[in-house]
Amino acid sequence: MPSEGVGQSLWQACVDQLAQELSEQQFNTWIKPLTAQVTDDLSRMTVFVANRFKLDWIRAQYAGKIAAMAEKIYGQSVIVELALAPREAPVRSSPMPVMSDTDVPRDSGGGMAGGGSIGEDAASNGFKNRLNSGLTFDTLVEGTANRMARAAAMHVAGMPGHLYNPLFIYGGVGLGKTHLMHAVGNRLMVDRPESKVLYIHAEQFVSDVVKAYQRKTFDEFKERYHSLDLLLIDDVQFFANKDRTQEEFFNAFEALLAKKSHIVMTSDTYPKGLADIHERLVSRFDSGLTVAIEPPELEMRVAILINKARAESADMPEEVAFFVAKNVRSNVRELEGALRKILAYSRFNQKEISIALAREALRDLLSIQNRQISVENIQKTVADYYKIKVADMYSKKRPASIARPRQIAMYLAKELTQKSLPEIGELFGGRDHTTVLHAVRKISGERQQLTELNQQLHVLEQTLKG
Repeated sequence: MPSEGVGQSLWQACVDQLAQELSEQQFNTWIKPLTAQVTDDLSRMTVFVANRFKLDWIRAQYAGKIAAMAEKIYGQSVIVELALAPREAPVRSSPMPVMSDTDVPRDSGGGMAGGGSIGEDAASNGFKNRLNSGLTFDTLVEGTANRMARAAAMHVAGMPGHLYNPLFIYGGVGLGKTHLMHAVGNRLMVDRPESKVLYIHAEQFVSDVVKAYQRKTFDEFKERYHSLDLLLIDDVQFFANKDRTQEEFFNAFEALLAKKSHIVMTSDTYPKGLADIHERLVSRFDSGLTVAIEPPELEMRVAILINKARAESADMPEEVAFFVAKNVRSNVRELEGALRKILAYSRFNQKEISIALAREALRDLLSIQNRQISVENIQKTVADYYKIKVADMYSKKRPASIARPRQIAMYLAKELTQKSLPEIGELFGGRDHTTVLHAVRKISGERQQLTELNQQLHVLEQTLKG
């Protein structure tokens, strides 16, 4: 008869397999804390979960997967049961330094900005790199929304000057674009401390061009920018309508690529979507790798909230994190703002964090959301954008010029409201919930593949959120 050691080996094999299939964040949040006992005959596996909320989530999301894995590894059916683990006293993390708003870059979403400073000297040459040492790959919460951009950024950090040059990262505000750029710079400074790295916002580059023009100091300007090993430049859309700036950036761009230095840029839109930027510059932006960062998905938002609360020595129950994550969908910066309100409200009133407390702390935010984003508002906004009639949203007409915007409106209704699929279907002319589900899956899948659709959805989301 198999020993308990064999049972534990079966469980460990399942864990190892899940580690390969899930993102690091999902694995660490949900699977790593689990323990299990397996019967001697390997027919039954009892998985112990910390609390009732986690138990329900594990049952819904992972229990079937674990059972299928165990059966595949063992070769016979294994019954998987879930049970509450004996309760232990929570271990509080030690306080981490909390940065002031002035220390945090404009787009620091996605990670915990602990410690660190901006403008540290790079190596012994006294060159100011303007990096925030708290924004690293380790402090960036990974999820589906940023996985490709993160992988590309890590590749650049490991092999600058080779593939993906330039790396162009685009997405809405507060999604973590700036965090990724700082992470690239910080990783390179660890690996090659002698490197000349500069993080700069596009507005600062414009200012530097103006100063060089006024003072006739273009030699110094070129020495500063053309000698870099890595240039990280944020929000290049600010170059719009600034001809002299665009000319100088083009020259710096060409000089850096010629000496195999790397350039990483961010923008609020993809290269060909940039307005009032010279075509030759746009073609350079588009010549390397262009990747998008999406608004974070639910699980990623939950993980971000729990991590950031922990960084401030606060315990945020999972059910509260889910409540907040379901109601704050747009970006990481808004999540951080919601968390700050909840923590302040909790401390001021000396009450433990709960859903009721979160609802009270965020009542203004929730009421604005409920007032602004309705299915009717989505239908009107989408109809205006695609130049169709609002009545077409709930009519039986099916030409592509109408069916496509209708599917997009259904997708946005699912993403931006709390309505169920049947409720959404009813508001679209009494359609079945399966029709809505098909639309949601179709648009969600195409959003990952089609840059133009992704950009249109970004515009609609920002319009609806005001």
